[in-house]
Amino acid sequence: MKIYISGSLAYDRIMGFPERFSDHILPDKIHILNVCFVVDGVKEQFGGTAGNIAYNLSLLGERPLILASAGKDFTHYSEWLKSNGLGVEGVRVILEELTAGAYITTDKADNQITGFNPGAMRHPSLYSIDGEQPADCLAIVAPGNVEDMLTYSRAYRDRGIPYIFDPGQQIPVLNPQNIMEMTTGAKMLISNDYELEMITRATGLDLPELLDRAESILTTLGENGSILRTRDTETTIPAARAEQVLDPTGAGDAFRAGMIKGLVDGKSLVESARMGAVSASFSVECTGTQCHRFTMEDFRARYEAHFGAAS
Repeated sequence: MKIYISGSLAYDRIMGFPERFSDHILPDKIHILNVCFVVDGVKEQFGGTAGNIAYNLSLLGERPLILASAGKDFTHYSEWLKSNGLGVEGVRVILEELTAGAYITTDKADNQITGFNPGAMRHPSLYSIDGEQPADCLAIVAPGNVEDMLTYSRAYRDRGIPYIFDPGQQIPVLNPQNIMEMTTGAKMLISNDYELEMITRATGLDLPELLDRAESILTTLGENGSILRTRDTETTIPAARAEQVLDPTGAGDAFRAGMIKGLVDGKSLVESARMGAVSASFSVECTGTQCHRFTMEDFRARYEAHFGAAS
């Protein structure tokens, strides 16, 4: 089955500040803030919603197609994706832009200051999905270029291709009509609990009304698992226990990958969500969103340990 993942590709550049920000910020001078934090190094990691979901799916034996835009510095990321068996033919390279980048500085009290440059993400990826058979496809519309989010969701709906709508970080820049339109006809609306509250407030729709538009709603709750809702049922999915928790960043994208794997394998929504929980548990064991590894044997063993034998 062909899997389409539209969303973002980004470099995460992570810096550590060995002191506290608060020791260098004068509260009575905050209106003329001018400070410099000397960091103790920079670590560059691969990220972005589309890249993270695709990476986790590659660990699960799938080869999804990434639909995103990247910049003139994409070569390093492209090589990484290819080394994991992922193609880049759906990535549009914008030579006058840099690939989107998050610049994250963390002090010794775990406070963070982040700057984000959208770069090439300002441009739609413009990939055509004409000619695909709906029964052979599954898509996810993840946070990325807003034009892409609208264009791809419309194309999937018009062609009868089942898709998951994941508005995430783009909720503040999507108008209520956009959110309602993209939710309508989706196989699933997925978000965390905070984002779901943002969606209901923005649209004025409650859960039953959202379920009149989407077939299901999956709400992730971090270490408390997730809730899967359909028009007739509500099921709590417990989190799968990780061996250690080093970094929750990227767990949501890993969850989405595991769930997509379940759906393309013909599993039920509940079992697919459980697979999402297992995939997320591996992600939090490493620092970074594409640094963890697992085999399918590892995956099956952890699934069975938490949820019993798969059907």
